Amino acid sequence: MTMPASFLNHTPHLPGLVDRAATMLASAKNAAEVLEAREYAGLVYDAAKRAARLSLAKAAHDDLVAAAHRAQAHALEIEAAAKRRLADEYDAAQARGEVASATSSRGNQWTVAAGNEAPVTAADLGLRRDQIHEARQFRDAEAADPGIVRRTLDDRLERGEEPTRAALRKMVVDAAMRGLRPQRSASRRNPLYVPPTPEQAAWQHVTGTFRAFAEWATDENLALARQGMFAAQAEPFHDLNVQAIARGSAAFTKITEWFDAR
Repeated sequence: MTMPASFLNHTPHLPGLVDRAATMLASAKNAAEVLEAREYAGLVYDAAKRAARLSLAKAAHDDLVAAAHRAQAHALEIEAAAKRRLADEYDAAQARGEVASATSSRGNQWTVAAGNEAPVTAADLGLRRDQIHEARQFRDAEAADPGIVRRTLDDRLERGEEPTRAALRKMVVDAAMRGLRPQRSASRRNPLYVPPTPEQAAWQHVTGTFRAFAEWATDENLALARQGMFAAQAEPFHDLNVQAIARGSAAFTKITEWFDAR
């Protein structure tokens, strides 16, 4: 997929391009559509990167550069999510025997359907072995350290740094490697220590998130946030922020309903 002229000449419409990439991934029903969403998100990232560099070259207002960087971050987040889905799709197909293992005499093939005499290889689908490996790293990193992609991107944005593929990949590889290491044994200073189960760890994550937000959400901080909300309404990514808050609010409501259902 080459970069169309619209990506180069209509960079003010980056938020719309980001929305389209997110919609493509959310509606993807098979590996081919996931790949298409990944490619589109990559084009949006490239367009946003170009817009940021042009703005810097023209000594444009900092807000324009920051907006382009936010578009890069959103595109990278969508691209990362597409890679994780791709890893799941590929491994599931391999488990079903539709993709041969690396040790198979058939090579790395992805069949169109059982019994098809002309199997499609991963290369035919535009996939290289290193891309499959990277997709698995993104999936494994998110499993080992949930939210690693978003936190990495947000951290660079907060520091005024460009969110790049290289920086994100480094953090993802580090997180994936941590996930592959065996769990440390119980502390010698506390031989009774038992690591939490995945269910306990998930609940601790929920309660920690609630507790941290409740401690922050004083009347003063909420009043400041409300003023910031009104000030942000003119920003290009306001709608995406609203959607994120709505999803978080829905999750909080669902968790509260668990207590009511006991």
